[in-house]
Amino acid sequence: MSVPVVVIIGRPNVGKSTLFNKLTQRKTSIVNDTPGVTRDRLFGRAELMGRPVIVIDTGGIELDNANEIELQVREQVGVAEDEADFIILVVDRQYGLTSQDRHIIQKIRKTGKPLFLAVNKVDEPAHEKEITEFYQLGIQATYPISAEHGLGLSELIENLVKELPPESIHEEPVPDAIKVAIVGKPNAGKSSLINKLLNSDRCIVSAIPGTTRDAIDTYFEYQGKNIVFIDTAGIRRKGRTRNVLDKFSVIMALKALDRCDIAVLVLDAHDGVSEQDATIAGYAFDRGKGCIIVANKWDLIKEPRKSFSEFDERVRKKLRFLEFAPLLTTSAITGQGLNKLLSSIGQVYREYSKNITTGKLNDCFEKAIIKNPMSSYRGKFLKMMYTTQVKNCPPTFRCFVNYPQGVHFSYKRYLTNSLRKVFGFTGTPVRLLFSGRKKGR
Repeated sequence: MSVPVVVIIGRPNVGKSTLFNKLTQRKTSIVNDTPGVTRDRLFGRAELMGRPVIVIDTGGIELDNANEIELQVREQVGVAEDEADFIILVVDRQYGLTSQDRHIIQKIRKTGKPLFLAVNKVDEPAHEKEITEFYQLGIQATYPISAEHGLGLSELIENLVKELPPESIHEEPVPDAIKVAIVGKPNAGKSSLINKLLNSDRCIVSAIPGTTRDAIDTYFEYQGKNIVFIDTAGIRRKGRTRNVLDKFSVIMALKALDRCDIAVLVLDAHDGVSEQDATIAGYAFDRGKGCIIVANKWDLIKEPRKSFSEFDERVRKKLRFLEFAPLLTTSAITGQGLNKLLSSIGQVYREYSKNITTGKLNDCFEKAIIKNPMSSYRGKFLKMMYTTQVKNCPPTFRCFVNYPQGVHFSYKRYLTNSLRKVFGFTGTPVRLLFSGRKKGR
């Protein structure tokens, strides 16, 4: 069944993101007193009185500011209006009715979409005396609310639900999609890469580092597979995250890694691998995510064939713990390597979710141990009884050994490499857990 779409729009710093978080009951959108924090459209799922809806948070509209990013914010709001079934316009009680508010209302009325006016920051009954001018606009669905404290939201939600149609033209997001987080340092070309993949301007792209602050979900279908691309804010070094918004952006990016299946680490082909890139890769590895390394802006490299072998060597040296991750070259400008990236996502996910039978596992380890026997531990022979897979995503195996504490990390690495030689596991970490003999046996 299709899910209705509710879009929240308004001027900067009126409380749109706070309302978004209340409706979705998640701290997804960044909330801060600095105007202009939310720039891209941010999607969220909400249950309003048992009815599922998609809620879209948008960047603040500043009519008097015509810089590059603000112009793109207006375009994003326009796209959101096209996607909307309902529009919630948030205004600020403290500032009163502004000329910008009037202009936005006129624009919304021309769309013909149902409009709900939320007069925010009405934190106590005495404040309601200050909002009479908003009622003079003639918008029947006008509601005094406090998004921060939740006051007045029940009436807004109740009346919005009454207007929901039984069906909408918008498709419900597929829950079993492959979730892919696009991560990397600022200005590596993450948003441009997604835009080229989708052949649209889904995310704001700018030469200003750190443009994307929230994590943006984009649903995509490729060869019958459903993929969710999560475009994340560029992660900065801790020493460079003095700005509180950049710190929040790092948190959003790490949360994106928590909920993804595969992390695509985007490197700038010209800059190579930095310490920051290695840190980001470490975040993905520690969380047990499938990994793909992408050298973007490869169209700027003069000798691509010779440069690739050198680049690959530098990457493997800096990112030794990601030796299992494929390295691809792409260009968000020309589209080079994007089909290969999509194919690799499908391949890595198959490896990431692979299951191996206990019989095949034990046969693999038996041959590996015969070839390279386990060393002794405190004068006693180590013996592996059997191994079984306990989970996938990532593939995780429990090995039962008589003295698990005696298995050296280098031998664990040997067993992991033995698994990879037999079963592949391209692009995915492999976890080996060592336990002693179970009691009663």
